[in-house]
Amino acid sequence: MAGAKDQKLKTLYIMRYLERNTDSDHGATVEEIVAYLGSLGIGAERKSIYADIELLRLFGMDIETARCGGRFEYRLVSREFQLPELKLLVDAVSSSKFITRKKSLELIKKLEQLCSVSQARQLRRNVYVDNRVKTMNESIYYNVDAIHQSINGDLKLSFKYFNYSPKKERVMRRSGDKYVVCPLALTFSDGNYYLYAYAPEHGEVRTYRVDRMTEADVSREKRGMPDSVTAFDPALHTNEMFSMYSGRRCSVTMSFDNSLATVVIDRYGPDIIMLPDGPDRFSVTADVMVSPTFLGWIFGFGKDARITSPHDVAEQLVELAEQVASLYGI
Repeated sequence: MAGAKDQKLKTLYIMRYLERNTDSDHGATVEEIVAYLGSLGIGAERKSIYADIELLRLFGMDIETARCGGRFEYRLVSREFQLPELKLLVDAVSSSKFITRKKSLELIKKLEQLCSVSQARQLRRNVYVDNRVKTMNESIYYNVDAIHQSINGDLKLSFKYFNYSPKKERVMRRSGDKYVVCPLALTFSDGNYYLYAYAPEHGEVRTYRVDRMTEADVSREKRGMPDSVTAFDPALHTNEMFSMYSGRRCSVTMSFDNSLATVVIDRYGPDIIMLPDGPDRFSVTADVMVSPTFLGWIFGFGKDARITSPHDVAEQLVELAEQVASLYGI
């Protein structure tokens, strides 16, 4: 009975063989397909292979017949994901800091199943996972799923939040007590996943690193947020923040050397208004979250960038510079 059952699956086994062993540059002969089926205990005649391949073509598979070295081969020349697309996905997985090394390798192995064996070798040669900075939190995938469930169900989310000690040990925030928030959106920045959420106890939108969460649970309680929060724009909020550090929201005017035009456009987008500020400089005004990372961004350009207003933000930059100088006894 088992042999008869396998015989009925013959066409599916041929489909699998073509998917794994052929592509636009590599083909398989009828003899090779018959030998593969024989290794599975499935007897097949040449004519039946022709009929099965024609059936797969009718099913929608792009199987091409090609003459190669005096023999005819069958090749699956196109599929759902083309090789350049898979290379892009593999690179995204391997370079993402929020995906652990173990999970990265698992996902890449699954992506390899979407192409032929020879193409998979090309994918593998492009993978460099070992030396990348990776998260140590394997539960991030469950956290992301819980966050999506909360947002889609209009429900609150609870989780524990932690930092790492110099010994790489987790140090729980709030002594391990759970945070309860109203999730708004997930965003990806600097290789990490972040959650924007309204924190009822603080009455404001806060940002949380998803890989620093653990024990994320979907509540049965509805989110219930003020109107000002329901209109929250995650894209706008991300543009205002630097390295996802929040701070006091403020409209800041900055003056830059003309050589930094590309840097400013990359940061704020092509719609930012850039006004002449003398023959060699231009100024822009943007809403930002004033934080040490924002001040450090300006500071990093030296004399080519300065804050012109408001005065108190410029003073914060001066104070930061003095604090750094004091570390070196200057």
